[in-house]
Amino acid sequence: MRFIITFIWSFCLVSLVNYVVGAIANVPFDLQAGAIISVILSVLVIILGEALPEGPISDH
Repeated sequence: MRFIITFIWSFCLVSLVNYVVGAIANVPFDLQAGAIISVILSVLVIILGEALPEGPISDH
């Protein structure tokens, strides 16, 4: 479930940034590019989340 929510948030945020930057640069909105970038961002966030240790870290 967390992977699905991660993708949904990623898709919404990347689409928003894609729309705003495209409007400023006077470029037409492209949903396909936003979807591709959001999949890449989702995979990176999931990998980063799995790589971080869970629980307290002991001091050495």
